[in-house]
Amino acid sequence: MKNDLDKIDSFLAKHHLMSLATAGEDELSVCSLFYVFDKEKLSFVVASSDDTTHIQNILKTPSVAGSVALETKTVGKIQGVQFRGEFSFLKDDDLKKLYFKSFPYAIAMNPKLWSIKINYFKMTDNNLGFGKKIIWQEPYV
Repeated sequence: MKNDLDKIDSFLAKHHLMSLATAGEDELSVCSLFYVFDKEKLSFVVASSDDTTHIQNILKTPSVAGSVALETKTVGKIQGVQFRGEFSFLKDDDLKKLYFKSFPYAIAMNPKLWSIKINYFKMTDNNLGFGKKIIWQEPYV
């Protein structure tokens, strides 16, 4: 299972843009967000302001789903990660430093940072064989 998480982390480290789906009381929303991922804390860090539709949805329903995908037309090279997790205001200073290390220009914007604590990953990696899936789930105690 650790090896699976290493493969997912390796893929996520090569990318920086996610699609995030949220649900409000009466609507669904999808947005694109720049991210960093910390494997040890199983968390994405993203920046977004309170007045966006997705943040308004999250304040009511913090469970989210999303994806990061390699854009390719070559079927044998298709790779992507789908995830589920809990979205919350970021309080962890180490994760804040990680975000600003990856996106130093964001410091000037003084963005509000958020965390997505991951509880499920599904990675598709056709490099390992057509339709090969890697599933990682947070162990239940």
